[in-house]
Amino acid sequence: MKDEQTTPRVLIVDDEQSMCELIETDLRLRDIDSQWCQSATAAVDAMQQQDFDVVLTDVRMPGSSGLQLCQQLTELRPDIPVIVMTAFGTLETAVAAIRSGAYDFITKPIEMDLLSITLNRAITHRRLTEQVRLLEAASGDLKSFGEVIGQSDTMLRLYDQLHQVAQSDAAVLITGESGTGKELVARSIHANSRRSKKPFVAVNCAALSEHLLESELFGHVKGAFTDARGERRGLFLEANGGTLLLDEMGEMPVSMQVKLLRALEERKVRPVGSDKESPFDVRVLTATNRDLETAVAEERFREDLYYRINVIGLELPPLRSRGTDILRLAEHFLRRFAERENKPLEGLADGVAEKLLSYSWPGNVRELRNVIERAVALTRHTKITAEDLPEKIRNFKSGTVFIGGLDPTELVSMEEIERRYIAHVVEAVGGNQTQAARILGLDRKTIYRKLKDSAD
Repeated sequence: MKDEQTTPRVLIVDDEQSMCELIETDLRLRDIDSQWCQSATAAVDAMQQQDFDVVLTDVRMPGSSGLQLCQQLTELRPDIPVIVMTAFGTLETAVAAIRSGAYDFITKPIEMDLLSITLNRAITHRRLTEQVRLLEAASGDLKSFGEVIGQSDTMLRLYDQLHQVAQSDAAVLITGESGTGKELVARSIHANSRRSKKPFVAVNCAALSEHLLESELFGHVKGAFTDARGERRGLFLEANGGTLLLDEMGEMPVSMQVKLLRALEERKVRPVGSDKESPFDVRVLTATNRDLETAVAEERFREDLYYRINVIGLELPPLRSRGTDILRLAEHFLRRFAERENKPLEGLADGVAEKLLSYSWPGNVRELRNVIERAVALTRHTKITAEDLPEKIRNFKSGTVFIGGLDPTELVSMEEIERRYIAHVVEAVGGNQTQAARILGLDRKTIYRKLKDSAD
């Protein structure tokens, strides 16, 4: 059964009944509902009584022409794209149609496959435009957890987890690709916990050498090493009563992992150069964009420490899997930066939503924030246009797993198809072999072996 809420609806306008019936029959086979009429006047009446996704109109008709109908509909329903079709496919007619407000132009005799592509593109455009309008209208009512915002099903499920996690004191391992907002999630957990009045302290484990990281975490006494001119409390004690985030946990040297594990088990730290230990009361959160399960299997990360920090695991979704949250976040960032720059921006112009939704966002939310900040700074319009986006987003085309054409010399073996698809999935999840294993239904060792064999 077709869903009336999602089935596209097209209004066909042509004075030739046979043409209307031909198009209607073909569209029905493509799961597109349609209604037809034979004059511009009837089309305007239909538009006032019903909702359509697209209007498909002939140019030459008795009474008002298709170009005049375009002008009327642009005033009556500017949100509905109009596609003009004509047997007189001259450049002048095409220009006149676009000037009259047409979304696109197609010539007769109609190629039904081409018409279907054109209609679907217009339908997608209309629905994305409507989605942007609704997002702008509801922008002040975004669902969130602390500073983490979004309304996709993936994020709503994450909020349920975060509410439960915030009430606990258990160790949490936050995983996800770079730029997905791991530190933001950690701060929001702290802000909603019983420790919220106490310090939140974060340290990047990849930014410091092993020696400096030990001193940073545990502190040191005067004279413990050359530059130790005074005593220093470590971050475990600085965060006492609150929350400590160990970011980029997957980069911590194995020898340092041993010292951290002991501190977590004994709930005490010994400053560098001291023989005394100090107790601490800290909730420890860790974050990484690395696949720690694979690191454990390859003996690059201690298994006992992994289970100590991973009492509760939270996996943050990549931006590309969050659907229209991309547009919600874009609107959120646009308002923030427009206010900062004192620019009276109204939102996203036509065509921008498609560009943002089709891009793969390898840098995730951090990259989107950067793109919108740049667009706000550079735009000369009242809305962000496609021209304000970086070239890589304007020209982005999604990748596919190519398996060969019809030429027998191009065809590949099932083993090669499998290898390419495994590599495609691993790349799509940012190299996380544990996540790739879940998608592929294979174990991590099998994935590692197949990729290694192909490289040898």
